[in-house]
Amino acid sequence: MNTLGIDIGTTGICGICVDCESGEILNSVNVNNDSFIKTENSYERIQDPARIMEIVTDIAGRLVTEDTKAIGFSNQMHGVLYTDCGGKAVSPLYTWQDERGNLEYKDGKTYAQHIGSFAGYGLVSDFYNRENGLVPENTEYIMTIGDYAAITLCGKTEPLMHVTNAASLGLYDIENKKFKADLDYLPRVTDKLETVGEYRSIPVTVALGDNQASFIGAVRDDSSALLNFGTGSQISVISNSPSAPDGLEARPFTEGKYLLAGCALCGGRAFAMAVGFMARAAELATGEKPENIYRSIDKALEKKLETSVVADTRFCGTRQDPTVKGSYSGIDENNFTPEDILLSTVVGMSSELYEMYRSIGADCTHIVSSGNGIRKNPALRRVTSAMFGKEINIPLYKEEAAYGAALSAMAGSGIYGSLDDARQLIRYEGQ
Repeated sequence: MNTLGIDIGTTGICGICVDCESGEILNSVNVNNDSFIKTENSYERIQDPARIMEIVTDIAGRLVTEDTKAIGFSNQMHGVLYTDCGGKAVSPLYTWQDERGNLEYKDGKTYAQHIGSFAGYGLVSDFYNRENGLVPENTEYIMTIGDYAAITLCGKTEPLMHVTNAASLGLYDIENKKFKADLDYLPRVTDKLETVGEYRSIPVTVALGDNQASFIGAVRDDSSALLNFGTGSQISVISNSPSAPDGLEARPFTEGKYLLAGCALCGGRAFAMAVGFMARAAELATGEKPENIYRSIDKALEKKLETSVVADTRFCGTRQDPTVKGSYSGIDENNFTPEDILLSTVVGMSSELYEMYRSIGADCTHIVSSGNGIRKNPALRRVTSAMFGKEINIPLYKEEAAYGAALSAMAGSGIYGSLDDARQLIRYEGQ
């Protein structure tokens, strides 16, 4: 007996088949998400939902077996698309990276600031589209790409949106579980792991936001914090309260609980930028592109344990202030070295999340960390463990969001009595 979990990410789409008794991944498929649409507008980050569905349908067809009992989805959060009354997409997917919300609206404010939200959030993108006549006339619903994948796979026309995705659109009252916006094309929202429909007679459960799905697929208990280092980075901690410290966001989780989430927009990209700078410098010096530069850097940082250089890794700004710039400071004639710059970048990446952790005021029993940024960077693991004062637990399977979607499908279809029961299947490296 197995379930499928399909995660629709911004740059990749992953599907896994998970054994319901052992938690082992029996099969997996990873496909590049090549659906980005070229545009002349520098602020636009849009994708083709039809291409995404081609990939999703192919993945589902390749993974389903006669023992598959349920399918779950997770998806890149915040983005939205519009559909008609037949459930067909009539717009591109406006992704979380879309910056139309940062364009000036009026009275010196951006579109996002005018409605009290952030650029990239679905209802901010929608507000810009409404104000500029870009909402298709035949729009029946607005939804996330996960919602769209679920109904399209099942042949349904009406979306069912989980509260994790609803809150990701912005303008959502998480305590009372309702939208603050008065729009006639908003879908029905549920806080339960309901079934959307069936694919080949297999139940398909409601799609989850990838932040919550990753937590479900990586963290075995509610007393642990999750650090994710990908293109961006994020910290997530369970709370019983819908209020959050400044700079963090409270998001719905399950069973009346909330997830306090703090996001660093640059995250792993900061280290990639520093490495790119080093690679370019090496090319200028030698006339050749360096090979295996990450291996060389890992080796160099094995012996580099401290630095007085201070890196502010907010190179992509923050959600609160996109104009913020990163910097390197404390540089003198003794520490202006590649090793110092690289190590300070690693410290800066970890520090962004640690400051958020401190603002939460939690003392979590364990720190779980996921994402390629920390799996492939020994120095980041060492620095983060020392900074948080705890051992770093890394999930055995790196497809955390897809794994969380598979576990949610187990709970939603009744294979397990609760999501907490299903999460006991999670294992960590070295265990």
